[in-house]
Amino acid sequence: MNYMTRKHTNHLIHETSPYLLQHAHNPVNWYPWGEEALQKAKAEDKPILVSIGYAACHWCHVMERESFEDEATAAIMNEFFINIKIDREERPDLDHIYMDAVQAMTGSGGWPLNVFLTPETKPFYGGTYFPPQRAYNRASWKEILEGVHKGFAEKREEIMSQAENLTGHLLSSNSFGIQKKGVVDDLFSDIQLQTIADNLLANADTDWGGFGKAPKFPQSFSIQYLLRHYHFTKNEASRKQALLSLDKMIDGGIYDQLGGGFARYSTDNEWLAPHFEKMLYDNALLVSVLSEAFQLNANPRYAATIRQTLDFIEREMLSEEGGFFSALDADSEGVEGKFYTWSKTEIEALLGANAPLFCAFYDIKEKGNWEHTNILRILKPLEEFAVENGLAITELEEKLAQARQILLRQRTNRIRPQLDDKILLGWNALQNTAYSKAYAALGDEKYLQMAIRNMRFMEDKLSGTDEHWQHTYKNGQARINAFLDDYAYLIQAYIHLQEITGDSGYLLKAKALTEWVIENFEEVDTGFFFYTHQYQKDVIVRKKEVYDGAVPSGNAIMAQNLQYLSLVFDQKDWAQRSRSLLNSLGKAIAQYPGSFGVWAMAVQSVTQGIWEIAIIGQQAKDFLCPVMQKYVPNKIIQAKETKSDLFPLLAGKEEVPGCSATFYLCRDYTCKKPFLTVNELLANM
Repeated sequence: MNYMTRKHTNHLIHETSPYLLQHAHNPVNWYPWGEEALQKAKAEDKPILVSIGYAACHWCHVMERESFEDEATAAIMNEFFINIKIDREERPDLDHIYMDAVQAMTGSGGWPLNVFLTPETKPFYGGTYFPPQRAYNRASWKEILEGVHKGFAEKREEIMSQAENLTGHLLSSNSFGIQKKGVVDDLFSDIQLQTIADNLLANADTDWGGFGKAPKFPQSFSIQYLLRHYHFTKNEASRKQALLSLDKMIDGGIYDQLGGGFARYSTDNEWLAPHFEKMLYDNALLVSVLSEAFQLNANPRYAATIRQTLDFIEREMLSEEGGFFSALDADSEGVEGKFYTWSKTEIEALLGANAPLFCAFYDIKEKGNWEHTNILRILKPLEEFAVENGLAITELEEKLAQARQILLRQRTNRIRPQLDDKILLGWNALQNTAYSKAYAALGDEKYLQMAIRNMRFMEDKLSGTDEHWQHTYKNGQARINAFLDDYAYLIQAYIHLQEITGDSGYLLKAKALTEWVIENFEEVDTGFFFYTHQYQKDVIVRKKEVYDGAVPSGNAIMAQNLQYLSLVFDQKDWAQRSRSLLNSLGKAIAQYPGSFGVWAMAVQSVTQGIWEIAIIGQQAKDFLCPVMQKYVPNKIIQAKETKSDLFPLLAGKEEVPGCSATFYLCRDYTCKKPFLTVNELLANM
């Protein structure tokens, strides 16, 4: 339907965010965050209601249907408030600030995030989902609106004081966990690395994998740390828990057994019932860790899962221009998970004689295994199930594959979940790294080409002048200045892309971006980086994000980037910057590694040391693939046809005459005698 024929159209109609556009025809007079709405609040002396969510958020949709589409509720909102809708993925900076405020006020957070601000944008009250009538021990949304309006009108001084105190708290808590500069613990030691592993394992679910109780998130960084810890120490408990976690997720309902790809998290301990939204970043991070797991133990299931997940990404989340979309919704036809679930009768009608075998393998029940329907999952290893059913493994695999294809074809006829088709710089950079790591693990040329193509897309569509990049792209339009995470992940992607291509130009770009980040994001007193650019003025606090959450902390990735590039360019001050950041968070990293997993891996690299690999010769780049396939997480690698004085690692190194390539293995630029074959090099790492 043309929007001109709709009963209501508000100020969101000109936005590009799918989430904001979902609300463009609400009777609520929504504004996007911007000068118009903020000035209107000041001019009319009204409190601001900021409601934050994202397109794939189930409870965001629920609250919209119940409250924001209701005429009577909208009338209250429009009369007493200036109403602003924010897509948290477009403006993560604002989401971080106001989420912290609500958590400080209520002790919990989530989305939709509804927070009330003074006309000066300082928060004074908020919460998450509110029902239309009193329920779940929560006041109704109308009661909240009327209570806040009354309080703002009758207790203005008290509210303004509360807002000032809360803003002060946000400023003071901005350095939580960061020790004073100059405080140095014995962080870089084998004892500390084992302490980190022990603290992760203390929270491990040794039956179903993962860490902690439901809801269970993948915690890719914890798994990645344990894989690397095993590589360095041969600590069996670390290997076992890391691989168990991956195995159980691959078997579970959190993994789409038909189409590939992982949902955001599981609502139960067994990974059966996910919240069904599929996020680009989750799949990127899981492909990266699966690539390392495959390098470690060559399990063909990991290779298959990488391929299936990347097939899903290319089939459903790749734009024609070469960028990756953000997410797929959890809901279709207003029902969570409807696109992905099955009744037993449906499967029997489609598969006929093969249905009993398929249903037994994938836990399909007459009454359903979840809310009267079925989520496909695997409860027995393929080999064990084959023996029990008197089948050869190859025969069982073939039958199951044929059945999956039939169901997948049928599923394409269903009404699909909505696609969030905005393209985010940081998430694309994470996916780019995932392709580089998949290529390193599997050696499949198409993954290398996809990484190159996607990087070209980002450079063409999201870069600006003077290293100034944009955060989001849609409909040919790039907008919103990039944040720290965007730059940090992009630098990381350049580093990985150089490793698989041998193109040193990517390293020069990484260096230039790092210098830009230091100049425009650094907090000089601490060495940490703010989330926002120094000239961004529409936030009340410049936050420093240090926790590794669903995505890595930009500060943690910058610590890794500085560490790597300090060796590539022999910039010792960058190595010191990285080490200083790690020391400042040392206690927190060791005690709470589940929240500081990326930091912990940076500590690993410093403690274990980094191999420096140089390959020189006319065929040097041909040997990158076999070198990359070996699991060596603590390395930098460069390849060049001839010696180069531009990079210290390559300086003075020449090809031995008569060899296709010469291999140098170094630490701190001190090299072993050059190797003449790739196998010699690999044997010495």
